[in-house]
Amino acid sequence: MSEQQTQSRMASKKKPTVRKNKQSNKKRRPLATWEKVLISLFALLNIGLVAGTLLFFYYVSSAPVITQAKLASSNSTEFLDANGHVIWTMGSQKRNYATASQIPDQLKESVVAIEDRRFYQHGGIDIRRIAGATFANITGSSLGLQGGSTLTQQLVKLSVFSTAASDRTIKRKAQEAWLAMQVSKHYSKNQILTFYINKVYMGEGVYGMKTAARYYFGKQLNQLSIPQYALLAGMPQSPVRYDPYVNPNLAKERRDTVLDALVSNNKLSATQAQQFKQVPVTDGLLKKHPTIGGATQPATQQIVDAYAQSVLAELTKMGYKPETDGLKVHTYLNLDLQKQAYNVVNTNDYVNFPNANLQVGLTMTDPNNGHVIAQIGGRQQTAALGLNRANQTNRSAGSTVKPFLDYGPAIEYLNWPTYRTVVDRKYFYPGTNTQVHDFEPNYVGPMTIRNALAESRNVPAVEALQTVGLNRAKSFIKRFGLNNPLYASSALGIDISTLQEASIYGSFSNNGIYHTPEFIQKIVTQDGKTVDVSSSSKRVMQPSTAYMLTDMLKTVMTGQNGTGQLAHVPGTFEAGKTGTVGYSDDVNVPAGAVSDRWFTGYNRNFVLSVWTGYDQPNQPGNYITPGYMSDIPLYIYKAIMGYAMQDVDSQDWDKPSNVQVISRGGQRELQIANASFSDSSTPVVPSSTFNSDAVESSSSSDTDIDSSSSSSSSSSSSSSSSSSISSSSSSSSISSSSSSSSIEPNSQSSSQSNSEPEQQPANEPNSSNNNSTPNK
Repeated sequence: MSEQQTQSRMASKKKPTVRKNKQSNKKRRPLATWEKVLISLFALLNIGLVAGTLLFFYYVSSAPVITQAKLASSNSTEFLDANGHVIWTMGSQKRNYATASQIPDQLKESVVAIEDRRFYQHGGIDIRRIAGATFANITGSSLGLQGGSTLTQQLVKLSVFSTAASDRTIKRKAQEAWLAMQVSKHYSKNQILTFYINKVYMGEGVYGMKTAARYYFGKQLNQLSIPQYALLAGMPQSPVRYDPYVNPNLAKERRDTVLDALVSNNKLSATQAQQFKQVPVTDGLLKKHPTIGGATQPATQQIVDAYAQSVLAELTKMGYKPETDGLKVHTYLNLDLQKQAYNVVNTNDYVNFPNANLQVGLTMTDPNNGHVIAQIGGRQQTAALGLNRANQTNRSAGSTVKPFLDYGPAIEYLNWPTYRTVVDRKYFYPGTNTQVHDFEPNYVGPMTIRNALAESRNVPAVEALQTVGLNRAKSFIKRFGLNNPLYASSALGIDISTLQEASIYGSFSNNGIYHTPEFIQKIVTQDGKTVDVSSSSKRVMQPSTAYMLTDMLKTVMTGQNGTGQLAHVPGTFEAGKTGTVGYSDDVNVPAGAVSDRWFTGYNRNFVLSVWTGYDQPNQPGNYITPGYMSDIPLYIYKAIMGYAMQDVDSQDWDKPSNVQVISRGGQRELQIANASFSDSSTPVVPSSTFNSDAVESSSSSDTDIDSSSSSSSSSSSSSSSSSSISSSSSSSSISSSSSSSSIEPNSQSSSQSNSEPEQQPANEPNSSNNNSTPNK
């Protein structure tokens, strides 16, 4: 073949290639916007599915182990003392386990109808239900966060998780769903129902529906009626809300909802449901048990009952449900001191109580950290979770408020020294004809604020509050979390609990640092998670103020005329204050009788606040008489504090560098170095003009101390402490509803002298108390 022919063939073979290249070089049509969006959505969906799947399996890899023992357990919540010993158990004592054969079909059908109508069709989780719950949450309907949970998921949650809102996380829900599927694989539907029916909390301290049948109706499960099954099936959603004793109307609504669910699930006809709805919810209901909340308790639980109740309240605030969460709660309780306190108030080995009706409430704390280490809510109580008088029944504290309401602000804001002169004399509340009474008819004239506080004189306290001004006093007590409205008569007592007062006095001991009272160290949930409970603290007064108050309160316990001498524990550095509340003139009681007696004292290691009185002080015979009975809180304090300090080396408080010690008239006194205040020889004299409106809120919103408060008040203190009180700094008012008084007999001769009235006025408009007997 010639060279020309060869070249011609090669050229002809290349032509198609050229045509293909030309075709491939043609421009492609650009994608439309909707196509781009669609592709992006598919890509994002795939990425999301992959990421979600990976995240799901990452979460479930750390899921807790669920066992048959946990599924069948009673979800007991345990409280442990500071040393880790179990002191209180909730849930295990009041449950009778029902076997599968003991649970009637009607009860099973009722539970399934109201809790999970597709229970027999799904494998532990219900995709349709989850989708519905998700939509409801997005649209804000009432289905709520738990709307997608199946009955199996609820069982898992009750068995290994807590119900606290802080635990409702995506991780927890993923683990819950995974474990529900595992439970469904390993257990039959009948077994799952049996676990659930035995585990749920049914109110009144009762666990499981078999126990509930006995508790509410006095019958076995197979003896109940359809309406009664419906009531039991509906209660676990909110046992307190649907308690037929407490809320019969709500209980009936819930029961009827269950009956309607049975109709929807084809287990009842509409006609039958309507007939059952006519049955009263109280039909067959036993009379309310006399010891609701628990029968007579085991010995240790009885001893720690009040403390346990306070812990339960804290757990509820934190969002836990201790009835069902199966928690291990580590507390700060000192069981040794708790037992001593219990024995002191429940026997006559330490104090001779006049009768079984005189009640006691007390709280003991560590002033260095705010830990509550002991608490007693009453005497001779056997029912579980009875009335806790230590922090549930605020009563007027009488003169125990004088350190933080009257003299504390005067030292903090006005730089008063402990030798500041005040005058005990005849005095009327401003704008009224109501006289302020002292504990004896004779007035002593000029005296130092140290002696006025030690002897619990009333007129000096009232005038000290007026000199400071109600606005500043309100601002001062707000630092302790108190929001009581203040009046002129508040100088002699405001309503408060022993828990609050122990915490306030703790700041005196702790150089002006206030710790929020804490009962709980940490919480361990069923899935092994540990939650440390953080405490809070803040400075509420200058160290100099705390030290000077403490020094004055030492005189209450060791001074020649101190009202707290009987409480003094020999060999200890301690300080404290008595408080008494008398009766108004219209109450028929013997002369010198009072309604409430207090003592709050402290050292560097412990604070103990004690209240004594009657639950119904206006009933005949329910009064505290002068003499030994009036001194009972001092004896209680000494018996407990003396026990607590027997192996402790008592230390005195360290004096701040800006506090000077001087001697005046042979008496050790204190003053702020280089501080300006009015001449101590000038007594406090009331102004004739006062604001008659009660101060409901402080003009100052400070909740912490301005570091310049002491110095800034120096220049103003001389004017506000002068011989006349400026009306601008003493806005005071007197309340009409009360005229309470506190009376505190001088401790050194308590058997003879017991009518030291320190009174809040009998006819004072808007007063916070109703007593005309003098307060002390």
